[in-house]
Amino acid sequence: MKALEDIISSITVDAPVTDVTRGIFWTAVVSRHCGLASTMIYDCKLEDGREPGQTSYLQTSAASLAKDALTTSTVDASVGLAAINSLIDVDMARCLDLNAGDYLARNGQGKNIAIIGHFPFIDDLRKVAGNLWVIERRMQPGDHPEEEAAALLARSDIIAISSTTLINHTLDGILGLCPSGSTKMLLGPTTPLTRVLFDHGIDIISGSIVTDPDTALLHIRQGANFRQLKRTGSIRLVTLMKDQGGYRSQ
Repeated sequence: MKALEDIISSITVDAPVTDVTRGIFWTAVVSRHCGLASTMIYDCKLEDGREPGQTSYLQTSAASLAKDALTTSTVDASVGLAAINSLIDVDMARCLDLNAGDYLARNGQGKNIAIIGHFPFIDDLRKVAGNLWVIERRMQPGDHPEEEAAALLARSDIIAISSTTLINHTLDGILGLCPSGSTKMLLGPTTPLTRVLFDHGIDIISGSIVTDPDTALLHIRQGANFRQLKRTGSIRLVTLMKDQGGYRSQ
């Protein structure tokens, strides 16, 4: 959990938590900003002896809540990641208005690409990649199990990793399997948009910023998935690159 610990340590500000919303797909924490994280509904588990809602979120600060990201409870870790994202001041001067799927399609032509997790752009990416390997716990047709990750990652030119790996604490292990010469991307709304991740071998950080919290929270409460949330106009997709000058847009 070193990457996650370093992200938490890098946050030097705090603010009261004014809202915690847990929808089917997304969890939101509002403090300085509105931060998102995956609810991880299929993987939700609590630490022994804890009950859902046992913590009064609104009686704590966001920095205190952020430490829950380190717990083994995916329920609390999800809220903790959203709290982290609610505190981060994103360096907008370095942000590109770029969807992770668009980057992969433009820069992954003919290459071996491994994706940790399922994303809506996978079918389109299959059309341009040399090989596309989707590694997933809840496998769908054509996916590969976690047991094959080491062998597939070793052959990959580009590796896109779901930021839910921060919630289930598997990111560090996955990065340890990635070849040094591969391009490594962390993506998804859970992604903390912080340059700290570059220190841990990530080359591209692709996440989202909530631009209209009221609208986003309303739809999260109503069970919106991310595509539906994006259609409301309350979310902005952005990308940070370690080597921004090396980006090829076409």
